[in-house]
Amino acid sequence: MTSDDTARPASPRSIETVSALSPGQAEAVLALLAEAARVDGQQAVSEQGRLQLRGGEREGVSHLLLTVDGALVGYAQLEDTDPVEAPAAELVVHPSHRGHGHGRALGSALLAVSGKRLRVWAHGGHPAARHLAQVLGLTLFRELRQMRCPLTGIDLPEPTLPEGVTVRTFVPGRDDAAWLAVNAEAFAHHPEQGSLTQRDLDDRMSEPWFDPRGFFLAERRGEQGPELIGFHWTKVHAEMGVPPAERNRDSGRIGEVYVLGVRPGAQGGGLGRALTAIGLRHLAAQGLPTAMLYVDADNKAALSVYERLGFTTHETDLMYRTET
Repeated sequence: MTSDDTARPASPRSIETVSALSPGQAEAVLALLAEAARVDGQQAVSEQGRLQLRGGEREGVSHLLLTVDGALVGYAQLEDTDPVEAPAAELVVHPSHRGHGHGRALGSALLAVSGKRLRVWAHGGHPAARHLAQVLGLTLFRELRQMRCPLTGIDLPEPTLPEGVTVRTFVPGRDDAAWLAVNAEAFAHHPEQGSLTQRDLDDRMSEPWFDPRGFFLAERRGEQGPELIGFHWTKVHAEMGVPPAERNRDSGRIGEVYVLGVRPGAQGGGLGRALTAIGLRHLAAQGLPTAMLYVDADNKAALSVYERLGFTTHETDLMYRTET
């Protein structure tokens, strides 16, 4: 959620809600997001949201396009796929069109479309986004921390796997179903991650950053052969938060603990700690200067583990919601 609503609109606007974007609309939204990220230093819409811009209609996903004199100046995405929680949204206003009430208009439209049951992300928790949430009558209820750790000279513990457990890398097309099943079990409490489908996995495997050599699977011997019990999917991508003038040869690249999960029945034996070390060693071996990850602020156990490894909080994403 990126906006600044301190003035009245200078010219008429319209908001269109669609279930799928045309190729031209998707390109226009991506261009808007790129410009906002350039100015703000971070993306206003999550990776999942950006992946859902293309490929036609997706169940439970709606797109709100705000135009002024026919030009796209604002965008919002609403995802209503959680069977329990309220629909979740992200929104952004073009930097050169902020201060005209467009963010408030998009927020009001989201409230109307969702039946006033709404959750909204404010990536980075900027003051303008906090103000907009207050104007819309939303309250803070979730904090997601982005933590970072220098990889240069890091002293990572030697991975010690539980007895009978081996680690190999992901094979696209062969491991898809098994990984999706374990991911669903490991993140049953986390619908955003646990509900990933084959289409979601395919979307990610088609991205330029995807590298199966950084996607580690832990297997244990079973009666029917090896069974998947855990994984650490790493990612290498460009960092949006470093101004061009401050970048050097490596600072534009950052490694990420993208997703790390352990099957419920295999937890408690040190597998998660070993998989974390394996993934971080892989990222460090590529000469990356920094690693990052996301963790909920109320997950005290995970925070403690990552802090012991040298991770510190870099920024915080905030989620607001309507009163329930």
